Amino acid sequence: MRIGELSKRTGVSIRMLRYYEAEGLLKPKRTNSGYRDYDPGEVQTVERIKLLGSAGMTLATIQQFLPCVRGESPGFEPCDELRDVVHEQIRLADQKAATLAQSRRILESFLYEIERR
Repeated sequence: MRIGELSKRTGVSIRMLRYYEAEGLLKPKRTNSGYRDYDPGEVQTVERIKLLGSAGMTLATIQQFLPCVRGESPGFEPCDELRDVVHEQIRLADQKAATLAQSRRILESFLYEIERR
């Protein structure tokens, strides 16, 4: 399938699909005329990239996960070697949540001061 069809099926822009390719996440074949030719399985790969990205993972981390993807479901079963990566991603998410909570407390104190006047 061509890049436009992959974009329609996944809801990911053509530009982003090209970026995924440049980062090594997608590996389309090329037709004789030079067009990208995506295997139907690439739809599932893009869905997995979206899923992992929505969890806050960077493309570099996602790139570590993709070789370990197994099965036909939209989800994935990462290989055991990536357990530490998942723990690190959870730690980073917790750190971001703590930073946001602190920002919220500061904003609340500003609002309290403004409304008190």
